[in-house]
Amino acid sequence: LVFFCSSTYILKTAAGHCKWAEVLKDLEQIKTSKDIDVSLYTANTDEDNECQEPVMRCFFLETKVILQECLIKNCSKTQDVLNIWKNGNASLGNNKLNSSTSAKCKECEEYEEKNFTEFIQSFVKVIQKDCK
Repeated sequence: LVFFCSSTYILKTAAGHCKWAEVLKDLEQIKTSKDIDVSLYTANTDEDNECQEPVMRCFFLETKVILQECLIKNCSKTQDVLNIWKNGNASLGNNKLNSSTSAKCKECEEYEEKNFTEFIQSFVKVIQKDCK
C-alpha cells in the first residue's frame, strides 16, 4: 500500500510539470486492465539520455500494438490506449515516431519482450525520468 500511494504521488507530481501528463493519466487507467495480454518490446529505463527520444518512440510504437490488440478483442480500455497514442504523437512532434535513431541507440526490436504489466511499469519510469 505504501508503494502504491508513493507511486501515485510521484505520478501526480511528475504530471504537474510534464508534457507527458496526459499519457501518465491514461497509463494509470490501463495498467490494471485484465483484457490486455500481449508481449511487448520494452526499452530499458536506464538508457543513455542521448537515447531518450528513441526509447520514448519505442514505447509509443508498442502502444500501437496494444491498440491493435484492443481493437481485435474489443477491450474496455481501447479509448485510453488510443489517447496514449495520440498524446504521444502530439508530445513528440511531427514525424518523430518515424525518425531514425542515433547509431548508438537500440532499435525497438532489440529490446527484450516483456508482459503488459512490466511494459507499463517501464513506460511510467521512462516518462518520470523524462519529466525530471
